[in-house]
Amino acid sequence: QLQACGGGLVQAGGSLRLSCAASGRTFTIANMGWFRQAPGKEREFVAAVIWSGSSTTYADSVKGRVTISRDNAKNTVYLQIDSLTPEDTAVYYCAATKWYQSIRSSSVYDYWGQGTEVTVSS
Repeated sequence: QLQACGGGLVQAGGSLRLSCAASGRTFTIANMGWFRQAPGKEREFVAAVIWSGSSTTYADSVKGRVTISRDNAKNTVYLQIDSLTPEDTAVYYCAATKWYQSIRSSSVYDYWGQGTEVTVSS
């Protein structure tokens, strides 16, 4: 089970840190990822981190503004988003997969959190 939180309303240029707490069969997780879905758009990959390591992967559209990290002791993954713009407005979802390949694709993720909404005002 994944529980995401940390979304909210923020002004452009601000920052947010989203959290995703995992529970249950966390030993099966290979990668944790964050995706987002803006109104009227398809869900897109944002970032992913290897659950038991430190390797990270970012979408080109957010590279340099987004940092994904994890705290295995707390079974939690974080997504720090800086220099927010209205284009970052979306529902952000965390997800877990047992796979190490194709982690930019939502289809490989087995478990999804409920989503946390981020709204950036101009």
